[in-house]
Amino acid sequence: MKVHFGESVMEYPSEVFGELTDSSSLVGDPRALRERMERDGYLFLPGLIDRGKVLAARERILDYMAQNEALVPGTPAIDGVMPKDGKTINLMGPNPATREPEVLQALESQELFDFFTAYYDEAPLTFDYKWLRAVGNEKFTGSHFDVVYMGRGSKRVNTVWIPLGDIPIEHGTLAICEGSHRAPGFERLRATYGRMDVDRDNVQGWFSENPEEILEKFGGRWLTTHFRPGDVLTFGLYTLHASTTNTTNRFRLSCDVRFQPASEPADERWIGESPKGHYAWSKTPGVSMAEARERWGV
Repeated sequence: MKVHFGESVMEYPSEVFGELTDSSSLVGDPRALRERMERDGYLFLPGLIDRGKVLAARERILDYMAQNEALVPGTPAIDGVMPKDGKTINLMGPNPATREPEVLQALESQELFDFFTAYYDEAPLTFDYKWLRAVGNEKFTGSHFDVVYMGRGSKRVNTVWIPLGDIPIEHGTLAICEGSHRAPGFERLRATYGRMDVDRDNVQGWFSENPEEILEKFGGRWLTTHFRPGDVLTFGLYTLHASTTNTTNRFRLSCDVRFQPASEPADERWIGESPKGHYAWSKTPGVSMAEARERWGV
């Protein structure tokens, strides 16, 4: 099938755009999970969170969106149908939707805490800030490392991407660039772009909106799948990732949450009762990624 992926249209599945590896059989074997993460740069864990918790969170979020006139009137809120011209609704961080009990039951589920307690071999901490998103038609996420947004604390931060509903590829799935966290071809990228801090440097966060460019310049292979409620995709700060384009008429609901070992320092922007978030980035005219890439030579 032809998949709209950022600025590209790519064939899926293909040699350069394949399927995520299912690591659910390794749950309960932390050593094997850590070895798989070191090898691939991600863990895809279908069904890790109770499906009922995720669907309850989805229902509550869509009810909130309907109350705020972000959905097509007269359509079932649970379908998440977008108005013809779309509408942006900010659900991240301090938004009350992220603090609803039904939502936190999924985003801070016992299943996630149990998983990361075993994975880190110590108590985990989760960031208080939640990156809850309703992604509209023709929207996507460009290729980036998470370290540029949250790299001031532990380098063992894990992003956990939680699909809040059934998300086929054409609805805007997260995609991983396999091996980008350690492959030699990405070394220059990690040593330049990967050392950036968006608040300190005020540079655009996405490295590229063209996933094919990543393959041509650095190598690797893009991987994604059809996600279902309860699935989890987790990866580290230096795994390059992006999303396919939502070509449907429904909002794609998902949330990024972050976990790390509780004993290690946490990036102060994302913790506390009222996390301050990005305090300088995009507040004044900044540096374009094109300018930064020319300076870095990438």
